[in-house]
Amino acid sequence: MILVITPEIMVPNETDIINQMFQKGLDLLHIRKPQATLQKLASFISEIDLSFRSRLVLHTHYELGKDHGISRFHVRETDRLEGKYKPFADKNIMSTSVHDMNTYNTLGKEWEYVFISPFFPSISKKGYGENSTIREEVKHRDNKALQLIALGGITPENICKVFEAGADGAALLGAVWESEDPLGVFMKCRENYFISKK
Repeated sequence: MILVITPEIMVPNETDIINQMFQKGLDLLHIRKPQATLQKLASFISEIDLSFRSRLVLHTHYELGKDHGISRFHVRETDRLEGKYKPFADKNIMSTSVHDMNTYNTLGKEWEYVFISPFFPSISKKGYGENSTIREEVKHRDNKALQLIALGGITPENICKVFEAGADGAALLGAVWESEDPLGVFMKCRENYFISKK
């Protein structure tokens, strides 16, 4: 599974690129715009083709889900610990984030998949993840109920290592949006993903 996370700020032609990614096989798009108002986020969503709405994941403004046919919500680690997701959990597909395998192994079946990061040194957050041991820790995974999605520093050049380490999917951010050719980077990652699965 290949996921893409939006950049925090709006970028030119972003929704056009997103629609093209979906047309080329993007599995899920995480909409992470923490500074966006409800109205701006609603406008952003409206520019994404209706046929892809079921594959959108909201990080904020969950109330937009009902009006836009979105039933996937991602919960930040702090909000998970405070139980803020519970009013939305029953009728929706939930995901969350962790930063170590011990926490991942304790999560329950209310989560469909979990981001674990940083898998590699981050592209968008300079210096973050340089000493991370997450990739080696995956061998201690004993929670088979949840899909494990690697996040952090994933590029076309290293995406195969994500699956070799035992992850079920990869979430792309910096490699895509800091590139001159976001669609091309996504497609190369997807191509290498399928090579790694052969």
